[in-house]
Amino acid sequence: MASLDSPPGRQGAVPEERPDEAAELGTAVPDLAPAEVQALVAHLYGMDVGVKALAGERDQNCALESSDGARYVFKISNPSEPVSLVDFQIAAIEHIARTSPGQPVPRVVRMLDGRARGTVALADGTPTTVRMLTYLEGVQIRETPRTAAQRIAMGKGLAELNLALRDFTHPAATHDLLWNVSAAHRLTAQLDSLAEGPRRALARSFMARFTAHVLPRLASLRAQVIHNDYHLYNVLVAPDDPARITGIIDFGDMLHAPLVGEVATAAAFHMTGSADPFEGPAQFVGAYQCVLPLTAPEQEVVADLMATRHLITALISEWRALRYPENRAYILRHNPAAWEGLSQMADLSRHEARDRLLTPTRTGASS
Repeated sequence: MASLDSPPGRQGAVPEERPDEAAELGTAVPDLAPAEVQALVAHLYGMDVGVKALAGERDQNCALESSDGARYVFKISNPSEPVSLVDFQIAAIEHIARTSPGQPVPRVVRMLDGRARGTVALADGTPTTVRMLTYLEGVQIRETPRTAAQRIAMGKGLAELNLALRDFTHPAATHDLLWNVSAAHRLTAQLDSLAEGPRRALARSFMARFTAHVLPRLASLRAQVIHNDYHLYNVLVAPDDPARITGIIDFGDMLHAPLVGEVATAAAFHMTGSADPFEGPAQFVGAYQCVLPLTAPEQEVVADLMATRHLITALISEWRALRYPENRAYILRHNPAAWEGLSQMADLSRHEARDRLLTPTRTGASS
């Protein structure tokens, strides 16, 4: 049974030092029972709620519904997540709400004492952080048919979100994160964990491309706080209009990094669903550039970074699935598409991939 936190002064019990992120990804997700969640919410927020589990890779997420029909998301952080990162995510969401209130992002729900987050002890005594957000209505884009209109809406939506975050700063924004395409070289050792064969050779070739042609350029590119996980699971649309975005969720991978990495990461998820694997990404990137154009140096590496996102997805998910087989289906949800994307790009030169990604965008985005 999780225990409630002491008065605010005890919050220092949660470690503020950021552990090695491999250890964070290797820490089990909290597993509080629904009755425990109900008790915590009643104590911290004064709400009587029903509880339903939501999927999560590092945190335990719960959908709540109060007696008046209002819905919320209750997040129980992975115990290895530093409080400073939770505060970073809260501050970013509140910054967006102030500076760009039309953005379809959750709102922070404060506790009875006015705090934005609290601390609880898990069954083994380990402290962790909890917080509540408003629930955004809509369906995940992955559950809807892919269309050009939808990709264009997503591209413009991400650019608008990036503009809302452009002036946001926070002390924890520069934290280390394996899910950061600009730091893919840190996963080089993970190549040896792949079985000997075509996949390992494919991964090695794209890692070599990244380290030789992309990594030396990154320090000179624009950087800011980015969402870093804008994909078909984390963008919601209206059930009756799958091109109308109603929600952007899951700010858990947010960090300060090159802006072009944000665009490439999101574009990578649009390679499936069309006969031409570049059709979707080109529509997405073209729409993004209508709102927030990439610079010439960013255009030079955006296709490389799209491949890099597939590379790190394959490496991290395969390692995580072996470590946590009970969560294997969720962890590997993007793995097949990642390997497919790498295979589709394998026979193209860097410049061919760049041109296929960028040249059609100017016409595709204007439709």
